Amino acid sequence: MDEASMTSLCNIGEAAARSGVSAKMIRHYESLGMLPKVARTEAGYRLYSEREVHTLRFIRRARDLGFSIVEISELLKLWQNRRRASGDVKRIALAHIADLERRLAEMQAMKQTLAQLISCCHGDERPDCPILEELGSAQGPR
Repeated sequence: MDEASMTSLCNIGEAAARSGVSAKMIRHYESLGMLPKVARTEAGYRLYSEREVHTLRFIRRARDLGFSIVEISELLKLWQNRRRASGDVKRIALAHIADLERRLAEMQAMKQTLAQLISCCHGDERPDCPILEELGSAQGPR
């Protein structure tokens, strides 16, 4: 590797700082094959180019939007394939929105159930507690 190439490379700590992805997660993404094998120093330390840092930023942004590792892997392949069909990307994004809507509905139902239980609880010195009674019941929400 020539000296000019070496100056544009950074170690894992610098790559983590520049991408917003922890060093531990960088290693994890490498182990999953989401990043290509990177160059190493003679001592075995990883060296990351701007391309890998850019890929890490892509991964971090996709994670921020709640995409799964599987979805991110698919999106990465599409992102790196200039001959991709945008419809493939849209299909993944639409499926993700459907999953988010399902999870939001589940969370809303949990919130309503908990709010109802809270309204039934006197919150005083008595030991009777409908919240604990519900949590301890085998039948689930009434």
